[in-house]
Amino acid sequence: MMMNHADDGGRITGTKDKNYDLIWFAEQCLSNALRLETYRADAEEAGDTELADLFGKAQSDSTKGAELAKDLLARRLGAR
Repeated sequence: MMMNHADDGGRITGTKDKNYDLIWFAEQCLSNALRLETYRADAEEAGDTELADLFGKAQSDSTKGAELAKDLLARRLGAR
């Protein structure tokens, strides 16, 4: 029987699913923010300020998501 992380319950990874998901989310937000920096710079270099602004806003949202996730994770891990 194949088991995904949602079925693990922490038995294999030692990390409960909700914490794993929160860590994954923070990492994805940070990765997205880095990628969007490249896209924003490319758009600026091409003179497309509208697209650069879109990528800049998306980058800001991704950074905010990562910060919210990190804060929540810190509170939850500190509450043990």
